[in-house]
Amino acid sequence: MLNEHYCRAVIFEQARQPQEIRQIELPLLSSGELLIRNEYVTLCRSDINTFTGKRTEKTPTILGHEIVGRIASFGPDTPRTDSAGTSLDIGDRLTWSIFASDPESEHSRRGIPQKGASLFKYGHEQLSESNTLHGGLAEYTILRKNTALFRLKNSVPLPVAALINCSVATVAGSIRLAGELSGKTVLVSGAGMLGLIACAMAREAGASQVLALDIHAERLDSAIKFGATAGFKVTADGESLKDILHRNGQSNPIQIVLEYSGSAEAMESTLTVLDIGGTAVWVGATYPQRSLQIDAEKIVRNLHIIKGLHNYNQDDLAKAVHFISENHDRYPFTEIIYDGFNLETVNEAFDYAINQNPHRVGLRINND
Repeated sequence: MLNEHYCRAVIFEQARQPQEIRQIELPLLSSGELLIRNEYVTLCRSDINTFTGKRTEKTPTILGHEIVGRIASFGPDTPRTDSAGTSLDIGDRLTWSIFASDPESEHSRRGIPQKGASLFKYGHEQLSESNTLHGGLAEYTILRKNTALFRLKNSVPLPVAALINCSVATVAGSIRLAGELSGKTVLVSGAGMLGLIACAMAREAGASQVLALDIHAERLDSAIKFGATAGFKVTADGESLKDILHRNGQSNPIQIVLEYSGSAEAMESTLTVLDIGGTAVWVGATYPQRSLQIDAEKIVRNLHIIKGLHNYNQDDLAKAVHFISENHDRYPFTEIIYDGFNLETVNEAFDYAINQNPHRVGLRINND
């Protein structure tokens, strides 16, 4: 830092162009705000999609929303407790929701505050003189009023803690929508970061079988380590999913589908193997793509339920914090996060994420 009134931030302006580190003034905190000294950021798939131009954000902006950090200062009248009522102090490590919105708005009252009025999204806002330090690829983030936040145990490794407020909370939300998993067969479509977390959370929720589906064999190997009871590779020869499952000895009815790949083909094919009365939760389709071709008659006759999820609510975040606090050392989370970058090497981090396609790339922000 140049001095105590400025901090460094990575500025994104154009797809596939190098990002620059610039000095940004630390503004005075408003009522209800917190200044967070960022410790660690993982690059979410939406960050990669924005960088490559697959999705569009208003620019310039500061990317990064899977963040963990410590309280640097409190704004005036900012509560000294987290969303669970736990007391807070300077230096406490926090995770927080990737959005803030009006808690009294209609959508918030309906349990979907991620679509509430006055919505503010970390890592997705346009940078301006009056709206700054809202992304994780900076030394500091300002938490706005009405942001759900939770104090974290220091025992949780930083790379794993960073996952909580996007990947883990989103999976928690999808499992909430899916309903009771105990004793059921769950098909997890897409063994990326969300899919692996879903395998672990489904097993912890008592699913009798957790079946992972992906186009990459090595990702299916990872899914087994995260609790999947079997993995199935999608083939390029047009073989139907029903035949793939049958050929591999899977005959139990599938009551729940959790779809994280965002692939139109995957959403279509997984419906064909869903049992009567089953529920499919779609999460991965967060970018423009072709319209789906589905058999409406089969959906009606089989009493299928299809639900969509984008982001999550405060209860989902609380469950994500609990899950990681209790299970971070039961599953090999740190093995699937490439922990080798910092702010100075941010462009190399994006290149690595695009070209090597690991589950996550991590950047250490403040190391002292």
